Amino acid sequence: MRCIVTAGPTWEPLDGVRRLTNFSTGSLGGELANRLVLAGHSVTLLLSETAVWNSPLAAVNVQSFSTAASLGAALQQLATEDPVVVFHAAAVGDFFCGGVWSRDSTGTLDPVRAGKLSTRTGPLWVELSPTPKILPQLPRWFPKGRIVGWKYEMDGDRAAALQAARDQLQTAGTLACVVNGAAYGPGFGLLLADGTQASLPDRPSLVARLETFAREA
Repeated sequence: MRCIVTAGPTWEPLDGVRRLTNFSTGSLGGELANRLVLAGHSVTLLLSETAVWNSPLAAVNVQSFSTAASLGAALQQLATEDPVVVFHAAAVGDFFCGGVWSRDSTGTLDPVRAGKLSTRTGPLWVELSPTPKILPQLPRWFPKGRIVGWKYEMDGDRAAALQAARDQLQTAGTLACVVNGAAYGPGFGLLLADGTQASLPDRPSLVARLETFAREA
């Protein structure tokens, strides 16, 4: 089966030398891509240029991305009406820098424009604007695709995390969602659009179940 896997973090520029990003290493997506290749699937791995996971890659076709926009463009270039399985495991940063301001003695906010923001300016106020969502676009780019999204939740409990995954399935129109994070607790949940749900205790069991998902396509 033809598979596309995204892995690692996106980043957005704060100024000419600083970035907004997250703690993703790219390891889960990389391990999944390796497992899929070894099982005989044809895999394209979109791997973040800042992923620190450096284990050997089994995938022959590896492409890099940086910002959320570049990842979206890379996926759109792979768009096809043929059957495909898309594992969107990349940790897409939810915000970009919408503007930077300093506050003068009267409390007025003044825009700051600089290639490198200086600490001599004092405290700065940064506007975080949402990046465009990639996942809801995938069913349009891959109309015959079996698309798996991810939901990483930090706040709340397992019930809230599972509900967030169900909401993602409904709003994005995808077939499956992997949920994990502090709110979910140990292991991973795998929810399908048909309402079925599985609990996977660790990463190897998740990767194995996702490879089975690809074989079922």
